[in-house]
Amino acid sequence: MKKIYAIASLLLAIIVFSTTTSQACTNYLVTRGASTDGSNMVTYAADSHVLYGELYFRPAADWAEGTMIDVYEWDTGKYLGKIPQVPHTYSVVGNMNEFQLAIGETTYGGRSELGTGKQEGALIDYGSLIYLTLQRAKNAREAIKVMTELVENHGYYSSGESFSISDKNEIWILEMIGKGNGEKGAVWVARMIPDGYVSGHANQARITTFPLEGKNSISSDKMDKIFNPEVTNVYAKDVISFAKEKGYYPKDGKNKEFSFSDTYAPVDFGAARFCEIRVWSFFNDVKEGMDKYFDYCKGKVEHDDKGYATNRMPLWIKPDNKINVLEVMDFMRNHLEGTELDMAKDMGAGPYGNPYRWRPLTWKVDGVTYCNERATATQQTGFSFVAQSRNWLPDAVGGINWFGVDDAASSVYFPMYCGSTRVPKSFAVGNGKMMEFTNKSAFWVFNQVTNFAYTRYNAIHPEIAKKQKALEKKYLSFTKIIDLAAEGMFKTDEAAAVEFLTDFSCNQGDNLTDEWREFYGYLFAKFMDGNIKEKDGNNQNPKMKQPGYSKEFYETIVKTTGDKLKVSGASH
Repeated sequence: MKKIYAIASLLLAIIVFSTTTSQACTNYLVTRGASTDGSNMVTYAADSHVLYGELYFRPAADWAEGTMIDVYEWDTGKYLGKIPQVPHTYSVVGNMNEFQLAIGETTYGGRSELGTGKQEGALIDYGSLIYLTLQRAKNAREAIKVMTELVENHGYYSSGESFSISDKNEIWILEMIGKGNGEKGAVWVARMIPDGYVSGHANQARITTFPLEGKNSISSDKMDKIFNPEVTNVYAKDVISFAKEKGYYPKDGKNKEFSFSDTYAPVDFGAARFCEIRVWSFFNDVKEGMDKYFDYCKGKVEHDDKGYATNRMPLWIKPDNKINVLEVMDFMRNHLEGTELDMAKDMGAGPYGNPYRWRPLTWKVDGVTYCNERATATQQTGFSFVAQSRNWLPDAVGGINWFGVDDAASSVYFPMYCGSTRVPKSFAVGNGKMMEFTNKSAFWVFNQVTNFAYTRYNAIHPEIAKKQKALEKKYLSFTKIIDLAAEGMFKTDEAAAVEFLTDFSCNQGDNLTDEWREFYGYLFAKFMDGNIKEKDGNNQNPKMKQPGYSKEFYETIVKTTGDKLKVSGASH
């Protein structure tokens, strides 16, 4: 029987490979005890080639009894149906609400028969689940209760998802997958990340075994106990029985050995190489000894006789040193530098060390399939953020959504206070679209700079990185002053304090867009036509360099062209 389940898991891996590789988002989780200033931080990169990067805003509101709200699938805009509205909804800026609650996600897919659209009549997709919850919950525990009740009552429309849920005191990871057709809702497990530890997920379910009993663990039929601070594990009461009923786990299998991820979303080559490796790159940056998991992340997954992976990374680790917010921003910019998979070091990088590969992710030569890497920083990011929650400040001041659009490696994160009542015009919804260019939009302005850098990366990107660092350091120093001023204002005039924070946030965002637009002009003038020019005097006679290509690239040209380009009679 065990061999049968092992074979079934391997067959499922083929299915999972096709789903996980098409998804691309990254979340890193840093708890208060692991951060330098005692803040909780979660990151999110919303990666899609057709996602237009903008900053969503939903004001707080009161609703009449009996009000219904329309639900549309976040990815496609498809109308799913109506659900009852609550009497009061909270203000939400991006993926963070006025109480410092933040939610991110990554899609892992999982078993295809439980995937998107397979549950007839389901009304709640993963995107709606996030934004409905941010409008209805004040903290992480409340969010877990709201999310799981929403899908239980209205059905779950999407495929498997991992959610990062943080507030000013705790960070949780919730993993969920629908039940397919014939049964409403989803099965799920939620675990609190221990204080002092970090975690991450990137399109592969990561919760394996979990405690089933004891004062720290409850099932969903005891959800009223979730607000007990001793509870750090919560799970759907039928998460194991449903798997047994469907044949995903042996009926005689031991409950304590049940692994959520290995049952509902087994790890295969693609899940490790394209997904888990992004978690590994973060872990590797903050802790020594993570190289022991590198073979696994390259796709060499080992399995036991149940089909469970045996060489996986832990769900969370304790970093060697505490981490600050600027470092967290940089973790989102990783291209596997310093590893044998460094994307700037092989032939695909071209003559200018470009650490990006244009899709498709996999390709064939002579019938053999090969792959590009899928690093944390990627060209198709619509927007990304670092949500920072600080429990020693009033909520409107304590929560900062450090927000950026386009590729995180060349974006700039500016501070958006969670108590703000509007967003910068250049980042606002409706300012441009994916097929409607406007240089008044932050998304298009940043894409101009980024895509120009892709043409000669090792020459242009260092200029971007220098300016990026300077701006983010400046913003961080600004927020220290703004924090003090706003905290004082809250004691005498809360409305004025909120307007003060809103003005500051909007000014920083719009000024950033203006500065980046001018920056594009500077870069274009300096690097156009393959040259590098520097200002000299009145700027009419700039100093110019023509760097050409590297010695290695010239040697490759000669090897591939033979004597075709050889200059006859030229001296050596």
